[in-house]
Amino acid sequence: MIQPKEDVMINFDLRNKKAIVTGAASGIGLATATRLARSGASVAINDLRTNEKLIIEVTKLRDDGLDVYSVPGDVSQPDSAHKVVSSALEVLGGLDYLINNAGAPGTKSPIPVDDFDALTPAFWQKMLDVNLLSAFWMTKAARTALMESHGAVVNTVSTGAFACTGSSTAYACAKAGLAHLTRHLAKALAPRVRVNGIAPGAVNSPWECSWGLDNEEWARTAVPLQRIGQPEEYAELITYLAAGASYITAQVVIADGGDFLLS
Repeated sequence: MIQPKEDVMINFDLRNKKAIVTGAASGIGLATATRLARSGASVAINDLRTNEKLIIEVTKLRDDGLDVYSVPGDVSQPDSAHKVVSSALEVLGGLDYLINNAGAPGTKSPIPVDDFDALTPAFWQKMLDVNLLSAFWMTKAARTALMESHGAVVNTVSTGAFACTGSSTAYACAKAGLAHLTRHLAKALAPRVRVNGIAPGAVNSPWECSWGLDNEEWARTAVPLQRIGQPEEYAELITYLAAGASYITAQVVIADGGDFLLS
């Protein structure tokens, strides 16, 4: 497998910066929280609940001398999202970056687009709550702190937002909504706060939904860069959109090794 070169990664100096990363006990979220913390930022790491994985990862980062905190909570619900932000602000003392990464497929295998029976009202609501509304509730709760710091928001969207792909129609539609929400939030919070998103393709991390394929074998033939994206590569882009990119807002950057546009 062709591996990314670590020495081409961008270095950031984020001392005195403060961030919240949701859905950060594993995958892109954990890589982003780690990247921010190793760049000097204080980071509040959120996951759905205080589970063993969250405790282990936060402990490891703290043992490395990084300034990280656990702020568990269900960010798909408005009251809980408000509590997560309040807890984070209490330990951080302010906020510069909000990374809305929380999301879930809600199914262990893809739901065919013609399987209308599987798309129940409860399933639709869960997909909208987790993959779309969580970003709104978190941004709403954090907006005052972000405006004070002239901060930034980055949302984790999906290439499924732009094509007939993804784990289900409900998931893809929720992510399409998140892409448009990114633009609306950018307009609502301008000029003090920038809001952008990334649309990841395949990622080498645990995911509830399985396509029953060897991801690396698939990528060698389907993806122009011939490999799966690594969480650290997505984290680099998220960090850049949060901490740099000073004249970029309302954008959703596709990061998929060229699969969506070149295949």
